[in-house]
Amino acid sequence: MLTVYYDGKCGLCAREIAFFQKRKASAPIRWNDVARAPETLAGSGLSEAEALMFMRVADNKGQIHSGIDAFIVLWGQFSGWRLLARLLRIPLLYALASRLYRVFAKLRFNAYPHCRLAAEQAGTTAQSLAKDG
Repeated sequence: MLTVYYDGKCGLCAREIAFFQKRKASAPIRWNDVARAPETLAGSGLSEAEALMFMRVADNKGQIHSGIDAFIVLWGQFSGWRLLARLLRIPLLYALASRLYRVFAKLRFNAYPHCRLAAEQAGTTAQSLAKDG
């Protein structure tokens, strides 16, 4: 079973997750909206601020994938999206997508008060979280 950690208070994030929730995955997926239910992070090793900065996916072995790697794991579960997941494994495309996602994630994180508050409570910043993810 995969576990997806996402920011359900982010309109774009919530729409994307809702899109995938309506589709049939090749394996069961647990969807955890960490913005509305931060307690779902218990045992994951992730702080709320970390989980809000980048989408995270825990695979069936418990390994946590972050950012573009999380999308690759998630998309690999859906027919019609597996090709995109494979394409993003190409080194040049992977590097470009990773860089673009980091920029987007930092801008998105800074735009939402609940994200900034989570970072403040964790004693960190979006800049620091973006480097660590």
